[in-house]
Amino acid sequence: MDLSHKSVLVLGLGLSGRSAATFCGARGAEVVAADERPHDEIDQLDALQKSPGIREVRVGAPFPDPAEYDITIPSPGVPESRYRGKARIAWGDIELAGRFLQVPVVAVTGTNGKSTTVKLIESMLRHGGRRARAAGNVGTPALSLVGAPLDLAVLEVSSFQLEATERFQPEIAVVLNLSPDHLDRHGNFRRYAEAKQRILAHQGPENIALLSFDDENVRAMADTTSAEIVGFSLRGEPRDRRLRRAAWLDGNAAFLREGDQVRRVDLSGCRLPGAHNRENLLAALTTVWLSGVEPEAATGALSSFRGLPHRSERISDKLGLEWIDDSKATNPGAAIRALEGLPRRVIWIAGGRGKGLPFDALADCAAKRAICVLLIGESASAIEEALAGRLPCESVEDISLAVARAAEIGEPGDVVLLAPGCSSLDQFINFEERGRCFQQAIEKLETRRVST
Repeated sequence: MDLSHKSVLVLGLGLSGRSAATFCGARGAEVVAADERPHDEIDQLDALQKSPGIREVRVGAPFPDPAEYDITIPSPGVPESRYRGKARIAWGDIELAGRFLQVPVVAVTGTNGKSTTVKLIESMLRHGGRRARAAGNVGTPALSLVGAPLDLAVLEVSSFQLEATERFQPEIAVVLNLSPDHLDRHGNFRRYAEAKQRILAHQGPENIALLSFDDENVRAMADTTSAEIVGFSLRGEPRDRRLRRAAWLDGNAAFLREGDQVRRVDLSGCRLPGAHNRENLLAALTTVWLSGVEPEAATGALSSFRGLPHRSERISDKLGLEWIDDSKATNPGAAIRALEGLPRRVIWIAGGRGKGLPFDALADCAAKRAICVLLIGESASAIEEALAGRLPCESVEDISLAVARAAEIGEPGDVVLLAPGCSSLDQFINFEERGRCFQQAIEKLETRRVST
């Protein structure tokens, strides 16, 4: 594809937007890079302005009219309403990456577990002898993989990114699960699910759609794709006449079926905590197998894979308590998975800015799993109302006070779990900052206890 002399408008100058601007400029496009935020809220603007092909960097002002440009590249944070029906062509960075990458693409989506699954796939492919890198919504721009010496590209793709795809066609598309999220952006669950389903929209019979058959919303996607369907399940072998290949877990082993042949793969070396990570592990192993890597070779990566920061991350077992940081649980479904993965008494820290999602199912789960809840942020009263007196609740001003209170009421062996079920944007820049503040509060508490 030739971008020479194309006029390109990039909307939003976060990490992926800056990447798209420099990528297009380096290939001969005439780029206008725009962001409505003020200059001091945007990273690396000076470097962007000096990059080849950047005609103008426009910040702190309304976006230019997309109709005036050959191609508009919206960043994930820019909703469709800002460019759809106005832009001549609207391609996000995932669409661009799909057009320029010269290696097979594995793309992973779902409401929860995407990042862990993508990093597991990357690690297991490498252990199996393949040159692989993870990118996309996991924190590395997808376009950074173009031209890299790779055998496979592994992309995490969000619903926001999938909105701006036109004919994205991954060789393997993985859909982990689907529960309400980002309804403040998509409007309703149907539109959110439709955005996720775009990962399958342009696959053909030569491609693979790896779908969780434990999730009825994901399983229903099997009726919409032209790709080969491969089902995976934590509840035994998926049963569907369309499945030539399938995968399931039983205890500490995975079973991979192709036709009438079934192979058993030992997974006892996996150290990832939580029941929800079993789904991530099975999806990753199945993807690696479908990519042609020997599963037994790939599982050698599991003994050293420790998971990602702020995702069911075990922080400390000091003060007689086990502290777990799942700040990435930014929706009720993710918080449910975190709670369900813990068998012991749980002191649950929850709250933040809600996403317009009900807390009823989360409250039902917490009432069975937790012994009390410490509530922070804007949604504290809504979560307490959903619990309806089934759990002791305390509202605290901030996360450091929640940590201090958990240490006061916890008994030896209890688990303190930060799984907010909400976004962090009422009190923090992002979920990473929230997790760091949680960890720092634990460290300070430990230091004070030692000094006294």
